[in-house]
Amino acid sequence: MHEPLNQAAAFSRRDTSASAAAVAFGGLIALAVAVGIGRFAFTPIMPMMLEDAGLSLADGGWLASANYVGYLLGALTAIRVQARPAAVIRGGLVVTGLATFAMGVGHSFAAWMVLRALAGFMSAWVLIFASAWCLGRLTPVGRPILNGTVFAGVGAGIASAGALCIALMHMHVGSARTWEAFGVISLVLTACIWPVFGTADGAGDGARRHDAAAASGAAAVWTGESIRLILCYGIFGFGYIIPATFLPVMAKQAIHDPAIFGWSWPVFGAAALVSTVAAALRPKTTSNRRLWILCHLAMAVGTALPVFEDGIATIMLAALLVGGTFMVITMVGMQEAREIAGPGATSLMAAMTAAFAAGQIIGPLCVSSIAGGGFDAALLVACFLLVASAWALSRRLQS
Repeated sequence: MHEPLNQAAAFSRRDTSASAAAVAFGGLIALAVAVGIGRFAFTPIMPMMLEDAGLSLADGGWLASANYVGYLLGALTAIRVQARPAAVIRGGLVVTGLATFAMGVGHSFAAWMVLRALAGFMSAWVLIFASAWCLGRLTPVGRPILNGTVFAGVGAGIASAGALCIALMHMHVGSARTWEAFGVISLVLTACIWPVFGTADGAGDGARRHDAAAASGAAAVWTGESIRLILCYGIFGFGYIIPATFLPVMAKQAIHDPAIFGWSWPVFGAAALVSTVAAALRPKTTSNRRLWILCHLAMAVGTALPVFEDGIATIMLAALLVGGTFMVITMVGMQEAREIAGPGATSLMAAMTAAFAAGQIIGPLCVSSIAGGGFDAALLVACFLLVASAWALSRRLQS
């Protein structure tokens, strides 16, 4: 008598599992495109542009800064965006792909500045809205590995972009064609996941309520705890961006063979990919907050290592420590925001991302201003601030 009901329940569970897997995969691709390519593809392409596009190191710094400023503006405006999250994600991915492709078409430095700023702006929107959209659907499923899969997208994008650049350099492909290739790849991947972010996704009442709250710009509750998260997340942005920006340069200073130093960036991305999945499989006794603290301490060690030893092995270890923690912090930070702010999580996530963006703008400026542009002093400042923020995060554990 109950067999049809049991079969229906089994089919429902399988449908929910398939839907959740599709959401996780869609989130992975979205972050790979928007962040792994839209923001970070410039790092492995820059050496190619130095060779064949007439770019100077100073020009490269300006282009990186334009992307960071765009990211900051995107985070600030995301707080007030009143639109369906799925529509924002789709639009942001399309613009990211077009802006990336256009980097290879135009040869005007002013146009490059605008395009890098636009890519940074869109990457912030996609990161914020895709994180909130995916977590809103995956959290009720109770499968942490799916959360980790979403945030593994950034590492997958970084590692893939870095490896592809190494292959293209060996094939003597120029920077312009490389940008165009990344643009086409971005648009193809966007088309593949387009249906995932459809309006009629069968996500259930909870997810629809989450979409309604996000679309209406539900405000976060600005408590002392939310301010703590914002400040610590901003310090994280400052601490990670110095090695994330200059690791390839440090590696090249240690060894001049591109077949060796060129792998510092793929190693960074691969560590980010693996670490997010591993973090999702951690024991339930390790809370998001405790993992965040541990990652800040590990990142502090990674930023300090090149100060005391400048060999290629040390640089690669720093890439593992920083790359293996920065996306875990992003993942657990977004989850902490969701726990604290509830329906206002998107606003808190946007504020945290804005603080992060401000930190990553300040970081390279410290390299330029402290100790005549050397890395050591700035890396030590980053190490100190990361340790201090780990202590600040631990205060809640003790209360």
